[in-house]
Amino acid sequence: MIPISEKKRFILLDRDGTLIEEKHYLSKPEQVELVPGAGKALRSLIDAGFGLVLLTNQSGIARGFFGWDALNAVHDTLKRMLQIDGVTLDGIYICPHLPEEGCACRKPRPGLALSAGKDLGFIPSESVVVGDKACDVELGKKIFASTILVGTGHGSNQGTSTQALADQSVASIVEACRLILEWDRLDAWCARKDYQHE
Repeated sequence: MIPISEKKRFILLDRDGTLIEEKHYLSKPEQVELVPGAGKALRSLIDAGFGLVLLTNQSGIARGFFGWDALNAVHDTLKRMLQIDGVTLDGIYICPHLPEEGCACRKPRPGLALSAGKDLGFIPSESVVVGDKACDVELGKKIFASTILVGTGHGSNQGTSTQALADQSVASIVEACRLILEWDRLDAWCARKDYQHE
């Protein structure tokens, strides 16, 4: 495990409808399609020093729609697509359970985020959660992280209550990355101002 003292800030990304185009129980590598501009946008976060983690509910496994081999093949394809723009994910965390199983890992429960934080040595509350559903925003609130709701996937039909709960709503992952960089620059500016006034 990476010592907390050496931590960097992480972006916790939803998969379907956020990073890749929404497909009903996607199970084949050929179905993987990045949201336009996602690769270059994520690369800008890496260049700014952020880590990237994918958190995804995949109940299709528990439902018997596909197995782990199929899911791994999908993620291998996703990783190859991202590598075209020099993007490497620091981790992929998966909940394979049904909603009614009451597991600790299915979003909006915090299990996946907490596991990632422990494995990679970051504080979940200092991360940013980006997703297209209420469960992503609610996860962010549970771990006291910043939240961004994207309008791709299911984002456009989440309703005003979810939009109000999110710290910010944007059109897509591309705009989310731009916003995160703006927040990061503002944090750096505020830190310099605080230092100057000590």
